[in-house]
Parts: sequence; structure tokens; C-alpha cells
Amino acid sequence: MSGSAPEPFVQRLVPLTLDGPAGALEALMQERDAHDHAWLAVICHPHPLYGGTLHNKVVHRVASALFQLGCAVLRFNFRGTGKSEGTHDRGAGEVEDARAALAFQRARYPNARAILGGFSFGSGVAARLAGSESGIDHLLLVAPPVTTADFSVLGTLATPKLVIQGTADTVCPIERLMEQYPRWAEPKRLIEVPAATHFFDKQLAELAQAVEQGLGPVIQAPTS
Repeated sequence: MSGSAPEPFVQRLVPLTLDGPAGALEALMQERDAHDHAWLAVICHPHPLYGGTLHNKVVHRVASALFQLGCAVLRFNFRGTGKSEGTHDRGAGEVEDARAALAFQRARYPNARAILGGFSFGSGVAARLAGSESGIDHLLLVAPPVTTADFSVLGTLATPKLVIQGTADTVCPIERLMEQYPRWAEPKRLIEVPAATHFFDKQLAELAQAVEQGLGPVIQAPTS
């Protein structure tokens, strides 16, 4: 039935080490036990020089929401973060790290459709990768830092986009987002989370609801 919840399943949370362009990348995979997935997702974490890792609470909640919708979800540490090898590369090398993570997911689930997403710094990485990588079915940007990262690729990128933004975010203010968002190419959708801060403090449930509202109908739509 269209829109119905996925059948009950056993969650597997699998620690992985991926081959990255600057060395090994630490990662975690959430997937069903002994089930295939019609959708995969790769989620990028916030700025590593300010404490961002794959364990960030926003990244964790986004990944959990996508998993509950039926995705196989991979989150990973950029180079130089946690157990990942290499050193921080101001975003350029991190795009290639994300490309390697996406390639791993595609090899693991070759028939799955792909969601690429990120939070804050990670959303900038995801946007740039989506601009240079074919076959991404949906782009998820949470609190995109439009004043410090280049999102110009979204002006012509036809990949469907879901943007989730807290209205009380002082790190990535919604006012700055709205200066650029109207120029981003369709299709796109913006979901505002009222009174939410940059890290969605005490509003992680509302963040998950926004993910479900924006991507649930897409992921759970019947396939032809």
C-alpha cells in the first residue's frame, strides 16, 4: 500500500572502515538485517575543526529518521576526524571522502536510489558532490551555511532538494538562507522548524518529523 510503513525488521548498526582518497575512513552503517534496500543514504557531518563527527546529534537523528523510512544509511568521519586518516582539507578533500562513501554504498546496494545529505559544513560538501556526481536522486541539506560555503552549484542543479532550517539558528541564519534559496533550481522544498537553533536543541524530534515529512512520500512511493 502506498505510504505504508516498512515492515518490521531488525536493525544492524555496523562499524566499517572504508577506503578513502587520503586513507581509511571510519564509518557506521544502519541497515536492515537480511533485507535489501530500495534506497540508500550518505550523511555528511558538520565542521570537524569545531567538533563535528559522525556522532553529532543532528547527523544521528537525520540518519535514524531515514533508516526508519527504509533507507540503508551510512555516516562517516571526514579525513582527520575520529579514526579517519588524513588531515582536514577545507572542504575540497572532504568532497572526495564523501564520493568514496557514496561509491561504497552504491557497490553494496547497486539497485538502490540514492539520497545524499549533510548538516551545516556537511551540507556544503553534499551540495558540491551532487554537482559533480550523477545519479543522486535527492539532496538533503540541514542548516546550510550559505555565508561560509559555496552553494552556487544549486542554481542550476536539477536534483530534487529538501532544505531543513531552524528559524532561531544564529550560526546559519534563515535570513541569509532566504537571500539565496529563491535562486536555487527547482525542484526544491524548504521546511522551517520554528524556534529551532543550529543544533536543534530540544527539537530533534521536530527535525526527524521534518525529514519524514519531506522525504517519506518520496521514499515510500510505489515504484513502477
